[in-house]
Amino acid sequence: MIFFLPWSLSRSCCECLVHTCRRKKELKVRTVWLGHPEKCEEKYPKNAIKNQKYNIVTFVPGVLYQQFKFFLNLYFLVVACSQFVPSLKIGYLYTYWAPLGFVLAVTMVREAVDEVRRCRRDKEMNSQLYSKLTSRWIVWKPHNQRIPADMIFLRTSEKTGSCFIRTDQLDGETDWKLRITVACTQRLPALGDLFSVSAYVYAQKPQLDIHSFEGNFTREDCDPPIHESLSIENTLWASTVVASGTVIGVVIYTGKEMRSVLNTSQSKNKVGLLDLELNRLTKALFLAQVVLSVVMVALQGFLGPWFRNLFRFVVLFSYIIPISLRVNLDMGKSAYGWMIMKDENIPGTVVRTSTIPEELGRLVYLLTDKTGTLTQNEMVFKRLHLGTVSYGMDTMDEIQSHIIQSYAQPPAPKVRKSVSSRIHKAVKAIALCHNVTPVYESRVNGASAEPESTEADQDFSDDNRTYQASSPDDVALVRWTESVGLTLVNRDLTSLQLKTPAGHILTYYILQIFPFTSESKRMGIIVREEATGDITFYMKGADVAMASIVQYNDWLEEECGNMAREGLRTLVVAKKALTEEQYQDFESRYNQAKLSVHDRALKVAAVVESLEREMELLCLTGVEDQLQADVRPTLELLRNAGIKIWMLTGDKLETATCIAKSSHLVSRNQDIHVFKPVSNRGEAHLELNAFRRKHDCALVISGDSLEVCLRYYEHEFVELACQCPAVVCCRCSPTQKAQIVRLLQQHTDNRTCAIGDGGNDVSMIQAADCGIGIEGKAVFSSIFYFASVPLYQGFLMVGYATIYTMFPVFSLVLDQDVKPEMALLYPELYKDLTKGRSLSFKTFLIWVLISVYQGGILMYGALVLFDQEFVHVVAISFTALILTELLMVALTVRTWHWLMVVAELISLGCYLASLAFLNEYFDLSFITTWVFLWKVCVITLVSCLPLYIIKYLKRKFSPPSYSKLSS
Repeated sequence: MIFFLPWSLSRSCCECLVHTCRRKKELKVRTVWLGHPEKCEEKYPKNAIKNQKYNIVTFVPGVLYQQFKFFLNLYFLVVACSQFVPSLKIGYLYTYWAPLGFVLAVTMVREAVDEVRRCRRDKEMNSQLYSKLTSRWIVWKPHNQRIPADMIFLRTSEKTGSCFIRTDQLDGETDWKLRITVACTQRLPALGDLFSVSAYVYAQKPQLDIHSFEGNFTREDCDPPIHESLSIENTLWASTVVASGTVIGVVIYTGKEMRSVLNTSQSKNKVGLLDLELNRLTKALFLAQVVLSVVMVALQGFLGPWFRNLFRFVVLFSYIIPISLRVNLDMGKSAYGWMIMKDENIPGTVVRTSTIPEELGRLVYLLTDKTGTLTQNEMVFKRLHLGTVSYGMDTMDEIQSHIIQSYAQPPAPKVRKSVSSRIHKAVKAIALCHNVTPVYESRVNGASAEPESTEADQDFSDDNRTYQASSPDDVALVRWTESVGLTLVNRDLTSLQLKTPAGHILTYYILQIFPFTSESKRMGIIVREEATGDITFYMKGADVAMASIVQYNDWLEEECGNMAREGLRTLVVAKKALTEEQYQDFESRYNQAKLSVHDRALKVAAVVESLEREMELLCLTGVEDQLQADVRPTLELLRNAGIKIWMLTGDKLETATCIAKSSHLVSRNQDIHVFKPVSNRGEAHLELNAFRRKHDCALVISGDSLEVCLRYYEHEFVELACQCPAVVCCRCSPTQKAQIVRLLQQHTDNRTCAIGDGGNDVSMIQAADCGIGIEGKAVFSSIFYFASVPLYQGFLMVGYATIYTMFPVFSLVLDQDVKPEMALLYPELYKDLTKGRSLSFKTFLIWVLISVYQGGILMYGALVLFDQEFVHVVAISFTALILTELLMVALTVRTWHWLMVVAELISLGCYLASLAFLNEYFDLSFITTWVFLWKVCVITLVSCLPLYIIKYLKRKFSPPSYSKLSS
């Protein structure tokens, strides 16, 4: 009790120092000149990744701090240090320091191995090759390589002036995204001209949002100066992969200011709930020691140096908290980790954190990513609905025959809309309205082939064609139009070409593209047909966004609901014919809005919306996202086990809702409350009130609305969300995912598990209590036996804590209350583990009473039965203690394993063998007599038999739930 204050003070000082060192620098807007870094006055962070927690200087202090910030370890340290004081010395130094040193050595080795692995990974990432074309800013990067820093896309070797990138380590999406160069720099005749022009990039200050960017590119050495607006399409964020060609960019953000780093939280040392509970119980035992020591000093009348005697009594009773508990706990965790990695049902599993495997038995919330975790991210076209007729997978041949017929015959007069003409319009719109690019592999084999291969090196056959796009839905739609006869064969920034069933090529010039955004929930394209000169505006999007844009109809809402119930992702497709005058007026207003520095997004959206009126509804499509194997039964199993599942995804709201239904995250008969977009406190208050009136419904909310709710009504929102059977958060940034995890930990005090497959899930996994996986094979349990024992000198105590009792206690990791098959059949059994009854204060007090009873029987029995000499008390009581320990371990076993029997026999054999060498403690002539044997047997029987009887009666009249199932 005398070290509570210094411990708390030192811990507060360390946390304050860490907070001061991690204080962030203020982020600012910047102007970056091409090829002229000397014009930049600001100094920016070094472009290096560092995931290490320690360095050479801080490793030892850091690891020691992490260990001794817990009372259990600090207690052992103080007791061991007290033995250096002669007046407080009780026994041999090695009996205190050897176990503590073993625990610290194991911990340091484990941390050192993890730190070396992190260092190697950082070194591998930071040593990736790239070329700096100037002293600092302009960077060249080949294809199939990760971008080293956040850049503006200036130039590419691709003739289209664009390239595709993969953002799986940024947002978790495995599909390809299109990126476009700055038109001014792409038009320069030669690469060297980049260094001769007088141009600069104005970029907004570094932000967390990975889906948006605002900036301007300005070239001053021409008349008039050239100004181009920059958006997310002109960026190459760090950690993304270049899919095609060679890219050249100007770096705008480095190091800690990169989007990927800003969205990565600091790694923390995870501590299991079992460790926290043992820490609390240790404090209770320590208080009991202090009370007992005070009683002993009081019985002496507080005579002499009573304060020193008080501390000696505390040390004397220190074995009430055996350090073997710490050793067995660490070894048990390592054993559980090894068992998980060797589990045949989950091959390939690697346990990277060996300190928290038991957390799998205490989970209440499971937070999962969508793409690649619940789904395979492979889309399959399933349904086409034209209002009066619907086509499924079994009737696609009818659509193909209509397409062949429509292109074989001359166009009919526009008198009546036949089914054939409606199908032709719908398929044509689907084939044009997308951001898909066909890619043909080069005939030149080998990865070293240059991307600037000539057209003669390309194979343009249908078998060699693949599609790249930012949305897997678009790829599925274009593949479907190919299967029915209308094939996308070529695309660049200005045009695209379709091939008819007869082999004719139709060319369309791309005038404008309006990409999908989470706000608009739709995408559009304006094309001009080469043959006729007709200008057409095509648009597709979610039904909630398109319902007010298309002309009046009486079937769209109903059919969207039908497809959604089937788990299909729906898209509404529409078109609008434009005259030349209408388009020219739109183009001038659109270009002016794109150059705005303030409220650019709102102004651009307002101009586009002027076209989105009374559009002709063409069709409704349904696409299915293939789920991972056994997702539905797994989620059902986890739900029955009492685990609440939250899906956190960066995908669109409609997509996330469809997957929640198709994966049965939300059951078919369950209502879904879609949280309306809110932007201020008043709107959030009204929507929360509306949500509060709903009962037993799943919640779907976007990341933006979630941020507003947490800003003003954090406690109220979390309280309501935790009552939902399932929660879906869409358009979540990596930091928001981690924030949700921390909110659940703070407000519910329950254990959380996060699972994901992309770099955008790292922050969430680091923040969760457990980030290991979904499947759990068995119900984990950990039982530790506390025994209050007298202080035996020297090797007796070391042997008791190690070879005499360690193996049987450690073998309890093999114990199972039910078989794995039974646990999977009745997942409701898992609910008992989350209540933590195995290590509650009630259970703890029961074991304390058992310890007091057995300790009293052992000592009193030995005192009653000893023969004249005190050494016989040690022999009888210690032997009875070892036998009692082995029997108590056997008493706790529920399912015997052959290794448990071996452990019991080895421990007993080690003790019997050591008797011959412990002449200092045992009289060999006495312990080989029948008197010794019957006295030991009587004491052991009295200490254990009543407990066996009580256990038998309890199991007979009040059996646990698992035993009922077993019977």
